[in-house]
Amino acid sequence: MWLLSSDEESACPEFTSGGFFEEKDGEFDLKREAVFLTSFYQSISYFCNVIKALPKHKKLILFDGVCNLCNGSVQYVIKHDKHNVFMFAALQSNVGQQVIEHYKIDIEKTDSILLYSETKGLKVKSSAALQIAKYLGLPTNLMSVFFIIPPFIRNWIYDFVAKNRYKWFGKQDACMIPTKELKAKFLD
Repeated sequence: MWLLSSDEESACPEFTSGGFFEEKDGEFDLKREAVFLTSFYQSISYFCNVIKALPKHKKLILFDGVCNLCNGSVQYVIKHDKHNVFMFAALQSNVGQQVIEHYKIDIEKTDSILLYSETKGLKVKSSAALQIAKYLGLPTNLMSVFFIIPPFIRNWIYDFVAKNRYKWFGKQDACMIPTKELKAKFLD
């Protein structure tokens, strides 16, 4: 049987041997199963490589690379990340696309900021923004008091700003290119 297992050292699943394939009218569609499993394994494998590139103590911020508000927010986080907690990737990058695909994120509904950590998984919208703020020190970390507001209210406000961000703050033609000094903080 094909099984997904995960050991305590790795958040990435591995295949173990076996022989389970879907039976249809007494026949096994081995070719279809093999194509599916190959594609699935490649997707999981690439995602695992992306996550393995992220040091264990780091959190990955995925952001809209062409949004001026998002780029300004990334610059703010970099400046105030005194404990070097965060790494970054644009949603439009290979890393961003793999995370979107792995977590089946509808980019029509969530397209501005995501936060991934190995221990807490993926946070989106206002929860991602507040989790990020929590790690930035005073006075920014005081924003975490807004966790007391129910997510549907926080996300309504978040969505309103996200929907208007290009109109209010503008948009770039291409993703931000980090300087040489900041390149180590970005995943491609």
